[in-house]
Amino acid sequence: MANELRDRITTIFQKHVANPLTRRLPIQTLLETTGRKSGEPRRTPLGGSRVGDQFWFVSEFGEKSQYVKNIKANPNVRVRLNGRWHNGVAHLLPDDDPHARLRELPQFNSFGVRTFGTNLLTIRVDFTE
Repeated sequence: MANELRDRITTIFQKHVANPLTRRLPIQTLLETTGRKSGEPRRTPLGGSRVGDQFWFVSEFGEKSQYVKNIKANPNVRVRLNGRWHNGVAHLLPDDDPHARLRELPQFNSFGVRTFGTNLLTIRVDFTE
């Protein structure tokens, strides 16, 4: 019950306060998915790390995240890194250890994911360009 309340509060804060603000920052990393119902682009600020032709990150709410549901419906995504968009294909990696993965990713974002996350899921985007 406490996790559900924490998830709800975190989601409301992210949707109505944090995401609208951080989406406007030109240096903010964004994940763009296609809305599974609307077909419209959906942009989510997140943290992660580029490793070669891949981008790795951890979803704090796993398959409950709207962008994860969008990825399941259509894995073709775009990632904005340092102001430049990259096309890619996202892969959900439930067998990857998200806690170990977070230790390899930028610590500021990883701290938030570890603190508020209740259903961690590693995601890898393979860039296609």
